[in-house]
Amino acid sequence: MDSLPVEMYRLPPKRLPELRELNKLSRLRASRTRRQGLPETYAPLLVENIKRGKYTHVVAGHTAFGKNLLPRVAALLDSQQISDITAIENDKTFVRPIYAGNAIATIESSDSVKVITIRATAFASVTPGAGSAAVIDGVDPKADTSAAWVSEDLAKSDRPDLGSASKVVSGGRGLKSKDDFDKVILPLADALGAAVGASRAAVDSGYADNSLQVGQTGKVVAPELYMAVGISGAIQHLAGMKDSKVIAAINKDADAPIFQVADVGLVGDLFEKVPELTEKLKSS
Repeated sequence: MDSLPVEMYRLPPKRLPELRELNKLSRLRASRTRRQGLPETYAPLLVENIKRGKYTHVVAGHTAFGKNLLPRVAALLDSQQISDITAIENDKTFVRPIYAGNAIATIESSDSVKVITIRATAFASVTPGAGSAAVIDGVDPKADTSAAWVSEDLAKSDRPDLGSASKVVSGGRGLKSKDDFDKVILPLADALGAAVGASRAAVDSGYADNSLQVGQTGKVVAPELYMAVGISGAIQHLAGMKDSKVIAAINKDADAPIFQVADVGLVGDLFEKVPELTEKLKSS
């Protein structure tokens, strides 16, 4: 099995030496062309190098970048994409959740090139070791496209990244307003050194940016600690956080579905309990 990790095309050349040290990386195909992440230009670039390298597996994270790019790659290769896998049984059989995680499908692919996105939280990270992967220069087909890079507006924060944080504090519709969301959730997250997340209801109500959405249509996280504040526990939200190691919930409704998956639950008014908890954390 010869696989091509798509995300490596986005890394700057100066990081190639550290990538070569990965134990499980046997080959690295690098492109020197800067492409700003446009899928319209990445897709033909990848397809050309996949064919030249005779790769059998093309892998990317199930991220906004991966979900935007790989369907185009799969179409150009005439392959059926396999999305959001959580386990690998062999070189052609993969496991993925369906119906918001309520069922697990085992899929066998007969395509000559398997195009796959993976759920990063389902796999252990690989640390640099004593590997010595060979660096193979990629080629650029310089495909024409009508798309053009204009600009980007990135949200900057001193808090940990939501997708990789070991602790996450998420707020829901129970916070009632953006001001209350900021007043209650942000101090608690800072006291814990946690990333901030939000339910879809909170995002749709304008309490938080959509980049903070956790759930089936947002980000899938699996931190050591996930705190759900004012979140009822809709199935779409649970699909994005139920693999967390410890789930703590604060909600005034004792019958809220979130308590069915929570390891620790506190029934009470979040506007009283959360500030109290935050003060205790700050003073400890």
